[in-house]
Amino acid sequence: MQHVQLERLLSEMTMDEKIGQLLQISGDFYSTTAQERTGPMSQLGLTEREIANAGSVLGVGGAAECRRIQTEYMARHRLHIPTLFMGDVIHGYRTIFPIPLGLASSWDVDAAAQMARISARESAVSGLFLTFSPMVDLVRDPRWGRVMESTGEDPRLNAEFARAMVRGYQGGDLRNDVERVAACVKHFAAYGAPVGGRDYNTVDMSERELRDMYLPGYRAAIEAGAKTVMTSFNTVNGMPASGNKHLLRDILRKEWGFDGALISDYEAVRELVTNGVAQDDEQAAKLAIEAGVDIEMMSVCYLRHLRDLVESGRVDCAIVDEAVMRVLELKNDLGLFENPLRGADEGRERSVVLSDEHRAAARDIAGECVVLLKNGAGILPLHADVPASIALAGPCATSHDLLGAWSWQGRQKETVSLAEGLLARHPHAVTVARESCDYDDPSPAAIAEAVDMARSASVVVLALGETSDMSGEAASRSDIRLPHGQIDMLRAVRAVNPNVVVVLFNGRPLDLTEVDREARAIVEAWFPGTEAGRAVADVLVGATNPSGKLTMSFPRTVGQVPVYYNSCSTGRPYEAKPREKYVSKYLDVANDPLYPFGFGLSYSTFSYGPVTVSGAEFDDRHPLRVDVSIANTSDVDGVEIAQLYVRDLVGDAVRPVKELKGFSRVRIAAGSSVTVTFSLTPDDVRYVHPDLAFTSDPGEFDIMVGPDSRHLSSPIRVVLKS
Repeated sequence: MQHVQLERLLSEMTMDEKIGQLLQISGDFYSTTAQERTGPMSQLGLTEREIANAGSVLGVGGAAECRRIQTEYMARHRLHIPTLFMGDVIHGYRTIFPIPLGLASSWDVDAAAQMARISARESAVSGLFLTFSPMVDLVRDPRWGRVMESTGEDPRLNAEFARAMVRGYQGGDLRNDVERVAACVKHFAAYGAPVGGRDYNTVDMSERELRDMYLPGYRAAIEAGAKTVMTSFNTVNGMPASGNKHLLRDILRKEWGFDGALISDYEAVRELVTNGVAQDDEQAAKLAIEAGVDIEMMSVCYLRHLRDLVESGRVDCAIVDEAVMRVLELKNDLGLFENPLRGADEGRERSVVLSDEHRAAARDIAGECVVLLKNGAGILPLHADVPASIALAGPCATSHDLLGAWSWQGRQKETVSLAEGLLARHPHAVTVARESCDYDDPSPAAIAEAVDMARSASVVVLALGETSDMSGEAASRSDIRLPHGQIDMLRAVRAVNPNVVVVLFNGRPLDLTEVDREARAIVEAWFPGTEAGRAVADVLVGATNPSGKLTMSFPRTVGQVPVYYNSCSTGRPYEAKPREKYVSKYLDVANDPLYPFGFGLSYSTFSYGPVTVSGAEFDDRHPLRVDVSIANTSDVDGVEIAQLYVRDLVGDAVRPVKELKGFSRVRIAAGSSVTVTFSLTPDDVRYVHPDLAFTSDPGEFDIMVGPDSRHLSSPIRVVLKS
């Protein structure tokens, strides 16, 4: 449809029809079961006409149901405007991939794009048009349960993954490629920095910090073409995001030029009242529409009050029209006016969703995301030389709860457990505990069985971690250690057999100080998804050589939180005078995390040669070339993730002690070496200054290269010329 036709359509719409386009409601309202319809309809007080006029639907899946709703309700709409089907496809539709924090641990942006491409294909044939992904909230506090949905604590890495996922979801021709879906970048903005790590809590930071660290990921997704943006629940500079005109109009619209649709999070417009910035729903509607929120999700402030606000002159009708036009343009970009059913196809759905091809991709990618945190005495990989030599126990050993909290269409019964994966690999070498083992408090019988198995085993694999509802939305924790009962089991097993391999299934960085003390090896598997058991078994037995590295630091204790690699220099740095009293330090624990950003081991060993640079100075016309030779000094082929860090020694604002400026994921054959090359330009060292200008400082910089943020080469001093 041409834009002039959209304008004509808009001119034909009544005010009620316009406001209807700005309403998103859940699929319950469209159910054919009376009981399922009654509750939601009475809760929001919607009439059949209002349901028919609604512009978008949340949380409907399945080609047949989406086709039914679209066909039935387009016929009821006076102008036959199609509806939008949206859903939370965060890391897979039915074929579930690792949680985003795990996915980022691969440092493989192509894998992220592949995950998004497969998710889009399964979603589209099942009737969806848009996914609420990627989430690019920068995160530094593992107490917050939604760190599982983010890609970590570094703005550059978040931006790279944001671009890749938008590319994977949307492709290059969203209108004609009906097996792609529109992306929605979220949560705008700074949702990942709630005070105390408590979900939905206040965010309090300077605008310079907001722009420097937290906004780059969102902007990268928008520059990659993301069609929509979702507002966050939190406040930004004292104003909730859904009513924050500076954030949504000044920055998002004017500065960044975003002209797509802006949607609130669930009931976030109504929550302007409970936040205390709106007296009632009418004022909430006025704040949100004037701030630029186009679609109100699951509350009815617009529906009940926009008409009166416009007719009384308190809201300009042009603001409503521009919001409606953005919704119509989104539908047009998806080709819905010509093809309202789009890719929804029951036959394709049966062959595409959870296909062998998709499961194979999920298995491969999950293997890349596993992070080997410890491997004492080279206990891994496991070898099945002695029958029944591997004992497998722990609450996650036979569990299928390995998908994570945001796997809307994923099914545990289709998920491979670790026991199933290991038994398929070594059917005669693995003994699996039979006693039921609770996550929080393993029974004395379960612990006794694990201890008894450990006495006769060569190696004990203890599968520990969180249930899926222990992380995710509304799942903040003040104590991020493993449950005490799991630690008791670990200690009891360790007392009779020191060869303990702990495999962790979890959605956040944990305090692993006690686990590190007791276990000989630690494997961070995250929530790996549908192919969990096979992928992790591949790593344990060496069929997959682990290459994952952390994108969020693991603290030594919750008292360090937030702890992150790119902290700013202080006037009294501990590193300069570690024996001094009056420096920035704790009395009872080291400053640095237990496992730092960028850290991860391999079954290969790598040696970094000297770092060389192409010159002592650089500018816009003469970027620096940074080279390092990396040798695989083992007899195992492996993948290494080399990382380039830079420190700005003197700036107009205090700068981080190190910042990631490049990374390279390279495969190195056993006994061979490769040269990794990075490029450093003035653009790479720009940052937000106190006057909010985004520029770089001429002067001295230190360059460092290494396998993680802690183990780096000696700094090489270079100068950025003015």
